[in-house]
Amino acid sequence: MKKYIVAIDSFKGCLSSTEANASAVEGIHLEYSDAEIVQVPVSDGGEGWLVAFHSALGGEMVEVGVHDPMMRPIRAHYLKKDDTAVIEIAQASGLTLLSSEERNPLRATSYGTGELIVDAVRQGSKHIIVGLGGSATSDCGIGMLRAIIDVFAKHGSWDEVTALRDVRFTIATDVNNPLCGENGAAHVFAPQKGATPEMVEILDARAKRFAEISARHFGYDNQYVPGAGAAGGLGYAFLQYMCSPNKDTHHSPEAVECRPGINLLLEAVHFDKMLEDTILVITGEGSADRQTLMGKLPYGILQRAKCHKVPVALIAGRIKDRQSLIDAGFSKVECINPPTISLEEAMKPETAKRNIIKTVRSLLSDS
Repeated sequence: MKKYIVAIDSFKGCLSSTEANASAVEGIHLEYSDAEIVQVPVSDGGEGWLVAFHSALGGEMVEVGVHDPMMRPIRAHYLKKDDTAVIEIAQASGLTLLSSEERNPLRATSYGTGELIVDAVRQGSKHIIVGLGGSATSDCGIGMLRAIIDVFAKHGSWDEVTALRDVRFTIATDVNNPLCGENGAAHVFAPQKGATPEMVEILDARAKRFAEISARHFGYDNQYVPGAGAAGGLGYAFLQYMCSPNKDTHHSPEAVECRPGINLLLEAVHFDKMLEDTILVITGEGSADRQTLMGKLPYGILQRAKCHKVPVALIAGRIKDRQSLIDAGFSKVECINPPTISLEEAMKPETAKRNIIKTVRSLLSDS
């Protein structure tokens, strides 16, 4: 019996990871009805992070009343398993919570993410895993910190927050950007969140000022640590402030672990063990190009599979730099869409599902 692993990222705005996986499975079964197939819902820290970890770990989805990026009350979820909590910041601070007209990173706040952390700590969580993807914010995590202070500090000072004394954080991101400058949070990511060039300069100046004040207060500066610029500077807030208030005045950035989200997830599902006796892994994403090789989800899967000498096929809604992807080690690189299809048609979920089924079936019949 042939064994396959299907681990496809979401096709953003079209299919979830679970939906894309299901279509690939149908394509495999049309070629090999008796194939053994392992489905792995995946995410690198953004959309689908909670679903992927829930599938991997089990546990309870906890619903909480929080505030969205415009400080409107909404309901959001995090995952609780024993003393571990998994938070997807997009649940409370995500870009998809706003209409295109509402996108304004000068106003958008990460306060709701702080409220999720507060509830997780109150429920006894000692290890909090945070997926830093899909944010609408560029506030350096100030909103998140304010929410924590509002609940846990008696007089409004971060130094009074003792509730996090025994809490360990792991932040998941595939972004290595620093907080400020040309490669920082504002310049690289804020335009995607509605920022004009003028807003970008204001946001970058705010971030520099906040980092300078924070460095004077703590006696160290983590704005240049890779990942500090993730999620509009939320990475910096974790690295600078969550290293553990009141644990150690000389703590280091290593006190908060920053890791690629896909590696965290693959460890949680025991992916290396899954690869035993597997003849092919099928992964994919909405758009694949050279940036896929810069730590994105399919590349993380490829690196794991390479160690076990298992070939990996990559499918995507759009393919660029095909030869670079082949040279990196993908056994096959296939676009699911015919060249004449319109973007509007390609983005329809039913169209994408049909095209994944056809592509996977064709991919197997040619092998």
